Parts: sequence; structure tokens; C-alpha cells
Amino acid sequence: IGAMFRLSSFCSLALGLALPCLAPVHARADGDKDNHPESVRPIPPPGVEVPAADAARLTAGIEALGKDIAALEKDLAKKPALLALLPDVVIYHKAVQWALTYGEFHKPAEIAAADQLLATGQARAQSLRQGETPWTRQTGPVVRGYRSRIDGSVQPFGLVIPAGYDFDHPRPTRLDFWFHGRGETLSELSFLLGREKATGPIAPEGAIVLHPYGRYSCANKFAGEIDTFEALAKAKQDYRIDDDRLLVRGFSMGGAAAWHFAVHYADRWCAAQPGAGFSETPDFLRVYQGETLTPTPWQKTLWHWYDCTDWAVNVSNLPLVAYSGEIDKQKQAADVMEAALAKEKIRLVHLIGPGMAHQTDPASAAEIERRLTAIADRGIDRVPRKVRLVTWTLRYPTLHWVRADALASHWAESRIEAEWNPANWVAVTTSGVTAFSLDFAPGRCPLDPVGSPVVKIDGQTVAVPGVLSDRSWQVSFVRQDRAWKVAGAPAAGEGTGLVKRHGLQGPIDDAFMDAFLMVEPTGTPLNATVGAWAKGEQAHAVEHWRKQFRGLAPVKKDTEISEADLASHNLVLWGDPRSNAVLARIADRLPIRWTEQGIVVGDRTFDSGKHALVMIYPNPLSPDHYIVINSGFTYRDYDYLNNARQVAKLPDWAIIDLTQPVTTQDPGGVPVAGFFGEHWELK
Repeated sequence: IGAMFRLSSFCSLALGLALPCLAPVHARADGDKDNHPESVRPIPPPGVEVPAADAARLTAGIEALGKDIAALEKDLAKKPALLALLPDVVIYHKAVQWALTYGEFHKPAEIAAADQLLATGQARAQSLRQGETPWTRQTGPVVRGYRSRIDGSVQPFGLVIPAGYDFDHPRPTRLDFWFHGRGETLSELSFLLGREKATGPIAPEGAIVLHPYGRYSCANKFAGEIDTFEALAKAKQDYRIDDDRLLVRGFSMGGAAAWHFAVHYADRWCAAQPGAGFSETPDFLRVYQGETLTPTPWQKTLWHWYDCTDWAVNVSNLPLVAYSGEIDKQKQAADVMEAALAKEKIRLVHLIGPGMAHQTDPASAAEIERRLTAIADRGIDRVPRKVRLVTWTLRYPTLHWVRADALASHWAESRIEAEWNPANWVAVTTSGVTAFSLDFAPGRCPLDPVGSPVVKIDGQTVAVPGVLSDRSWQVSFVRQDRAWKVAGAPAAGEGTGLVKRHGLQGPIDDAFMDAFLMVEPTGTPLNATVGAWAKGEQAHAVEHWRKQFRGLAPVKKDTEISEADLASHNLVLWGDPRSNAVLARIADRLPIRWTEQGIVVGDRTFDSGKHALVMIYPNPLSPDHYIVINSGFTYRDYDYLNNARQVAKLPDWAIIDLTQPVTTQDPGGVPVAGFFGEHWELK
């Protein structure tokens, strides 16, 4: 987040930021030094030198554990329950291997500690071979792992299991997420070292605490966002977790994550508790970073993705307790959210630690726990009488029993306010929405099952089917010819062909929040300039996916792409229609044409010898998945210096001017870029 001071990884993990950390810290003020794109320090920073003898010993240990893992994968092929636990072993191998391979030992003490991590991995492997899994019945701190759908990587997470947890007859248990602060040296290795020993800054009585790694230090955005849900899904396999008592909490960068999950997934949690952090991009960078921003029009539009101030109304039904230190510059995050909530007539509980900088005082910590305990005891109201949903994109379409299915225009504010009444009517008002659904799960519909409810939408009465006998009710509506009617199916835009819809709405970065596969060209490029640029950008995307999202981006040659690949992945196509065989197959089915003579965007043509195309679009060969042309995630090296900068930088398409240099902010010049319309058309 660009902290005023940054705690060492172990200190921040072991003690969090709940109390002043008394251990020595490595301090760094972001300030003006991190406001110069021409001189960007590397993140992660270079590690310490590993003595040859230590490197040799660790290499041998890595190889031995790697052989055990390979053998286990084969031996457990017919034992799926045990095979599913193999990531709990692989996390130790990956942590040490990556630290040694990529120079990510950041302290001499980590080198010595790596031997113990390998030993723990070996012990777990031996237990797994014998069909035993003692760590799955361990209380206190325990480290677990899962294999991500996004890139096939194994990712770690930490759990704290309360003393007395009954593994044999478990009751549904409250779970608190604790999102960690920024840690530029927070490798998998340092994360494991901290999470194996430390309870952490919170320990609610009787609750499980889940510490996501969050894909390193991305403020739990993009792949880090999905990490939260993948870690939870893995935890549910071994622990009985109460979905009605999930809480999202964090401090500093973790506070930013808590704000994000509160407003974008407000119906998943019974409470949210952000501390410090940031809650939007432009004002925070101005106040905290002292940065003068000059965004392009599309970048300013894309701030709506993660600017929590734009989504504030979604917490109307979510209890929320914010905390800030009185003299902390990051108090700005809660201040701007307080103003945004006030516009929605919501009063924010904002606890302020007297005289505190970037810390939580004990009295405030105790008051936070008191309030959250009372809220968690009640749990979630799954069927609130009134729902107020705002969205700017169909990536986040749902709030309780209301779902937006189509928007008049993406990245414009779209709202649905809906209220049910025991007298068997539902009133809905909309703005910017062209299709939506009301969806009550079995047993949850509060309306009378006798007869049909009266539904009024924007003042218009719409005839609807009645509630089903299992007390479920699902009905979809679409607006046509300025009037609302019941839709034939919940899909948006009935009979309208290609449309932006849930999970297929762009922009480019959205493709990297689900399973993706990079497709390397094997043919001859249109020209040497385009070929060299595409090769460089692919290498950059692969390298920085590893550095920033901690996975090895899967890559296959264009000649090797199978029907199974098409059916299961978003494809990232590098090169041009001549060099990439998959791109050649679909080039004439895209709204932007790329030929040897030029790239044609509407009535404009750009010289193919000097320009390249970057784009996201539904894959014509697999319409439920994306194709991306010539791009990884779109923020770059300069943006790593402050988490508030880590937002999408390119929209649905862009023309890249190859006569301009690749920089720490851009893949070249960007003379024009834009968003496709709601039918994926040029506009």
C-alpha cells in the first residue's frame, strides 16, 4: 500500500499491526522517490546472496522432496481424497525452490530456516504416503495449500484453528479472514515461516482465522481476489465453516482488501472490519503518495472497478466497523468512505485510535472485537427486506436476492433497489439496468405461496408466476421497447446474440481471474518489428505473472492447442494473424481487422508495420471463454510501487504504437483505446 513504514515480513505476520511492533523494522517512505516512472526499483527486491554450501545443501533437499512429490502424485492417483492434500506438501517445496531459484531469500535467517521447511514437507509427504494427515487435525497455527484453477499453481494460506475444535463432531464455526499488510519481501517462504508459528493480530474466541497469502502483495485484487475464495473452498474440505458467520478483516494493505470485499461481495459476509489501507485510487495517491495523476480517459473510467467509494451503497445490509489511527495518513481511506456512505444516508462506525499513527491501540482493538462478536452471534440476514445494489460491471452482479443480468452501458453507474413486503408485493426501481433477476433459494422466499406476487418495476406492474411450493422463487425481467416484461430465461438480452454477460464482460484484466493459457506463435510474423515486440511482451507477461501473482503462466504453442484447451481456458494469443495459427482461425470474426496492410478500427486504419493490436473478446471457437490478444495483466512495473496504482490500465482494446518505447507504464504508445459496446461491437 505504500506504508509510512513497512514492518519486516515476520513482524507484520506475527504481530500484524494490531499493536506497535517492537522488533527492528526496515523503514521505507514511498514519497517522491516512487513517483518517477523512469527510475523504478524492482519489486520483489533482490535477495541476499546464498553461500555456495547452503545452496548445495538446499538444492539437494529440494530435489529429494521433489522426487517424493512426483512419486506421491503417481501413487495416490487412485486415492483422490489423499491426492487432494498433496498441495499441503508442495507448498514447502515451492517456497524453498523459488527462494533459491529466483534470489528471494531476503534475510540470512531465512536461509537457515529453509531446511526446517523442507523437513516439514518431507514429514508431511511421509505421512501422506501412509494415509495419515495429522496436520488436518492440528489446532493453533497451521499452513495449508491448494491448486489454483487460474494457472495451476499451488498457493499457500494460513489457518488458526481454535483450541478445543471438535474434529469428530464439528459444529458450524465462525471464520474471520485476516488480510495481511504490504510486504515487498513476502515470498512464499517468509509467509510460511510466519504463519507456521504466529497466531496473528486477531484471535476471536472459538473462531477459525484464515490468513490468505493473496498472491503476494497485490492488495487481494485480480488473482489475489480469487485466492480468497479458493482458499476458503479448500478450508471447507476439512473444517465445518458457518457460511452465515464469515467476516473480512485487515489492516494497512489488508484494510484495503477488506474495503474491497465489503463493497463488491457484501452479501457473502456477516461483517467487515477494514483498518487504514486505501479505498480508492485518485484521492489516496494525491494525499498519501503526493502524486500528480494524468490518467487517460479509459484509465479514469477503469478506476470504477476497484474504487470502493463508487460501490458504497452495497453495504446497506452489511455491518461494518472501520478503524484508523488519529494521525495516520491512511485515515484518508475511511474518511472518503464515510463521505461516500453519508451520500447514501449510511452512518459509518469509524473508531479512531487517539494519538495513533499506523497502529491499533489496545482499547480500540477490544472495542472492535466486542462489536464484531455481537454481530457474528447474529449472522447474516439472507433475505433482507430491502436490497440496494450498485454495479459498474457484470463481474459483480449480485446482492442477496437481486441480480443484474444486463447493463445499458458498462462502466456507468447501474442500480437496482428492490423491496419485498409480506402483503405479497415486490417494488423495484432501476437505473442503467436492462435485465435483472429476483432469486430466492428454496425455503427462503418470504412471499405468500398462494397466488402470485404483485411486482412493480419503475412504476410498471408486471405479471409474474407464483412462488413454488418449496418456497423458492426465481423470475427474470428484461426491458424492451421501454417496458419491462418477464424474460424467457435468466440470461440477459433474450434473442439479442452476442452480449456482455456475467463472467464475459471484459476488460483485458478480467481474463486473468479464471483459467488462462498463453498461446505462443510458431509462424512468421507480419514483420520483424511486430514479431520482436510480441515476443518481448510475452516474456514480460510470463516473468511478471510469476513475480506479482506467484505462478508459472501456462504456455503452449499455437499448433498444440486442443479442443479441450478451447473448452476450458481463456486463450492469450501472442503475435499476429500470420504468426499465430489460432489467431489466424478467428481473425475474420473479430470487430477489429488486422491484415498485412493495416489494423482497421471503424473508419481508421493503422499501419501494420508500426502498430500492434491488444484486445479482449469472446472466443469465437469457445463463446463462454475469452481470447486476449498480446497482453498480460495491464498494470506494469511503476504500479507495483504502490498498491493503489494496481488497477487495470487498458480497456477492451487498444492500438499500440511500436515507434514509441515500452516503458514501466505502457507497452508502447497508445494512440487510441476503448471499450466495446454491450453487444461486443465497436462504438
